[in-house]
Amino acid sequence: MAADSAPHAGAAQRGPWRTPMTPRSPAEPHRAATPLELLFDLCFVVAVSQAAAQLRHALAEGHIGEGVLGYAMVFFAIWWAWMNFTWFASAYDTDDVPYRLLTLVQMTGVLVLAAGVRDAFDSYDFGLVTAGYVIMRVAMIPQWLRAAAADPPGRPAALRYAVGITVVQVGWVARLALPHPGDYIGFAVLVAAELAVPAWAESGGRQTSWHPSHIAERYGLFTIIVLGEVLLATLAGIRTSVTEHGLSTALLVVVIGGLILVFGMWWIYFAGPGPRLPSLRAALTWGYGHYVVFASVAALGAGLEVTVEAVEHRGHLTETATAWTVAVPVALYLLVLGPLHRLVRSGAVAHLALVVAGPVVVLALAALAGPLTLEGAVLGMGVALALSLTANLVLIHRRSCRTGGRTE
Repeated sequence: MAADSAPHAGAAQRGPWRTPMTPRSPAEPHRAATPLELLFDLCFVVAVSQAAAQLRHALAEGHIGEGVLGYAMVFFAIWWAWMNFTWFASAYDTDDVPYRLLTLVQMTGVLVLAAGVRDAFDSYDFGLVTAGYVIMRVAMIPQWLRAAAADPPGRPAALRYAVGITVVQVGWVARLALPHPGDYIGFAVLVAAELAVPAWAESGGRQTSWHPSHIAERYGLFTIIVLGEVLLATLAGIRTSVTEHGLSTALLVVVIGGLILVFGMWWIYFAGPGPRLPSLRAALTWGYGHYVVFASVAALGAGLEVTVEAVEHRGHLTETATAWTVAVPVALYLLVLGPLHRLVRSGAVAHLALVVAGPVVVLALAALAGPLTLEGAVLGMGVALALSLTANLVLIHRRSCRTGGRTE
């Protein structure tokens, strides 16, 4: 990652329509998310909520394998398009008319994708999802070409991004013609190709100059928005149950446990110093790892909805299987976020033992949902997460005292 890019040269030439797409400085003070980026996030969360809703439906009907696979595939399309725009914007955001129009095209694409999520789950018809995804990705090509034209030192990387995106999108369209299950292989190959494009592009010439604190803010904001979707989805399930059956003790315990889980996941993400992204490897690892972070947060909402239905005897899964729908997303979140925080020296994970202990305890409680009862297991998961967070905060405080407030 370039560390000495010049300040945004186009700012002084800003006109009402078009600004030269020169790189933003990674040291630019007071860099923050723009209103356009926030609207972009809200459009993407619409697609996230659709994917989570279909996952909930599949889990509730007992179609666990098909539901998880469909969710993973759809969520990749959502996350990858979001991530690519986010990093590009951090480097080259001009906020002029062409930039805004192309970004609005991407928002349209994700809404098209969201409209096709149900078909992807119900009948394995990825036509509309693919169309929406390709719209989003193709809209990035002129953005990179603008950057290549205005930023000679960054031109090799920008052109590689444009070429890589173009080639892979042709592959996604061609995949629709593959017979099942050959399309699974095509999906895996194309995912690998998408993930390889940034590494290939950044190896050609000067690396793109992302703004570390801006990137951290963007990821943090999206995490908060997805956590909000979890609360909204859970509330919808609770409202239905209360309307039909009243507020039972079991439902109240699940609500308390679910709230502790959501609040704890938020606190773990934001406790401690912000991430440092000193190298391309650290930046890519941080960005790629958030696929699991975002997907697990959204999946928790589906799991909590399934749990609410189960405690009111409206589910098709056993208590233990239902508990897994909550425990697995929480465990994945902790298991991935811990190493990410350690890699970039941020967050609330202060000891490797706590990285492992949290997921193990949460999964163990799910396995014991029979004797503990489902609501008891969910509450136990919340308590376990709270205890893990408390231990981390104590260790962070001790480390801060030892280093005089400096980040080690």
